Amino acid sequence: MTPALSRPARWGVLTTAILALLFDGVELGLMPVASLSVSKSLLGSAYTPTLGGDWFARFTAALMLGAAVGGIVLGGLGDRVGRTRALGVSVLFYSVFAGLGALVETQGQMLLLRFLVGLGVGGVWPNAVALAAECWPDKSRPLVAGLMGAALNGGILLLSQVVRIWTLTPDSWRWLFQWGALPAVLGLAALTVVPESPLWRNRRVTASHGGGNDLSKRLPVFWTLFTPPLLQTTLVGILIGSIPLVGAWSASKWMIPWADAVAGGAAPGYKASAQGYWALGAVLGSFCGAQIAQAFGRRRAYAWMSLASAALTGFLFVGTRPLAPGFLPTVFAQGFVATLFFGWLPLYLPELFPTEVRAAGSGIAYNVGRFVTAAGVLAAGGLFVALGGSYPRIGAVCGLVYLLGVIAIRWAPDTTGTDLDAPRTSTPANP
Repeated sequence: MTPALSRPARWGVLTTAILALLFDGVELGLMPVASLSVSKSLLGSAYTPTLGGDWFARFTAALMLGAAVGGIVLGGLGDRVGRTRALGVSVLFYSVFAGLGALVETQGQMLLLRFLVGLGVGGVWPNAVALAAECWPDKSRPLVAGLMGAALNGGILLLSQVVRIWTLTPDSWRWLFQWGALPAVLGLAALTVVPESPLWRNRRVTASHGGGNDLSKRLPVFWTLFTPPLLQTTLVGILIGSIPLVGAWSASKWMIPWADAVAGGAAPGYKASAQGYWALGAVLGSFCGAQIAQAFGRRRAYAWMSLASAALTGFLFVGTRPLAPGFLPTVFAQGFVATLFFGWLPLYLPELFPTEVRAAGSGIAYNVGRFVTAAGVLAAGGLFVALGGSYPRIGAVCGLVYLLGVIAIRWAPDTTGTDLDAPRTSTPANP
């Protein structure tokens, strides 16, 4: 058995992981609230609403592309040099490059910085999840996974409340990017004082003495993940990790501009209210996803989450509308159900992969969907036009992606009861 960390050390690890994911969420939510102010300021008289929307899509795609690359590359770094080192590097990436956003003078400069921020955003998730999962006993992992899932959406909720108090304008937006540099302190702490995963450390020591079955030293990490016996594991992880991510960005996000388009003139704050209802539901849903997986089994929980997300997303866009009495409660419910996945994934993905490639495997499984999302964001304008400029139509059509989860989960193993410390190199067997 691998020696366990002391209780204070475990709490230090968990606090670091939660804070890293909280500020990760802040970065994910930053440009949706700041993009138009940034574009109006930097484009000046050349700004038009259409151009502003086009740049918002570019900024979002750059962040998603960076996150996809960062999740894969920095996830692999975590298997090579340690979870805490890679986590610290990831936090420094999104903090430093977010802070530099306060100094930009052109849209192109901001676009490049959003890609670099994305590298850190993507790298945090696999390393934080692997670190916390390996430092806490198996019986505690559902609670730990729920807290980390909630932290990511908690960052989005935190940011929404900050900008409600201190509004952003074309003349005052740089302060928000300066604020985004503060988590650099957390990154330095992860590099210097946060204890390393004893499970990862034990595997490396064993491998250095010629023992164990350290795949990450015998073969390049990505070759290991995409060849037998881990090929099936990796492909299954990618599929079940991509569906909720693509659904979240291609379907859920349309409710906010829809609320603004319908209610913006009569109730300017309605969009912020809708975002707040959704974010509150998302925080609760992200926490509960792991608990539901533990109570009902990994595969059954995922299947029901997929069905419920498709149904609620469809009802949101075709069964109600902004300013209707049931709209905001439905937004809350959709936010809750559609983000159950993001508590489920931090629990399930680490169970799929052996310690030697756990961070890289989790990072690939979670972040490949961001490549699809980046392409989808750029194509969304064309789809929106093709559907007659109808927010309900595009939201309802994109929400059907969740139904793929009912099919995909049939190929996934049920890892309930998996011991992370147990050596293995292949997909856990289906019961």
